Amino acid sequence: MAEMHTPYSSLKRLLSFLNGFMAISGVILIGLGIYVKFRGAVLTSVLGVFSTYLFHVGYLCLVMGCLTVLLGFAGCYATTKESRGILLFCFLWMVVVLIVEITVATLVLAFLPIVQEAALEHTFVTLKKNYRGYNEPDDFSMEWNLVMEKLKCCGVKNYTDFSGSSFEMTTGYTYPRSCCKSIGTAACTGRNVSSDVIHQAGCFPKLLKIAKTQGVNLSAGSLGAAVIQLPGILATLLLFVKLG
Repeated sequence: MAEMHTPYSSLKRLLSFLNGFMAISGVILIGLGIYVKFRGAVLTSVLGVFSTYLFHVGYLCLVMGCLTVLLGFAGCYATTKESRGILLFCFLWMVVVLIVEITVATLVLAFLPIVQEAALEHTFVTLKKNYRGYNEPDDFSMEWNLVMEKLKCCGVKNYTDFSGSSFEMTTGYTYPRSCCKSIGTAACTGRNVSSDVIHQAGCFPKLLKIAKTQGVNLSAGSLGAAVIQLPGILATLLLFVKLG
């Protein structure tokens, strides 16, 4: 005999459907975490605390995404078995995830404009103090060499950032080879500052643009996941009450 289409059975079908969307929202969060970790992460790491903050948010999205996927499957199981205990467990954790998502989106958007000036000063000071040269094996120098080569820029603000830096005092050069438009050419002397030889623009505006894009994507993705999850949370609560 076919199952009768009662409001209760319709609610169960709806919740099973919404739990599928819950799992999809978890996949979105996992994607966000992976995006922040691997998309431009090596480049923006030179921004120090600013970049670390976004990395931590990315890891948080990864954890929330995995949890949300599990909650989606647990919700489907609880709906099928009509288990009030599992439904309550899923509802409480869904609410926690929802609150964290909204908090993350709000804090990232609020944090971006505030930290810009501090990030600029921090990046400038650390470059002058810690950058050692093109062939140096330390992580900081290697990261900056990659940034300047990939983004086609020189220094934080411009090539004059190396004036008076530990790099200049150690090597005697005005800028490193990674600032050159064509590394290894005879014109790349470390002293020829012609616009035909080296990149004149600094790296900070390009780095900040990448970091801001990451921040906006994190905020938009977190809010989008929250919107997807909200109907499922309400339906879970409603079914829990009906089973009572």
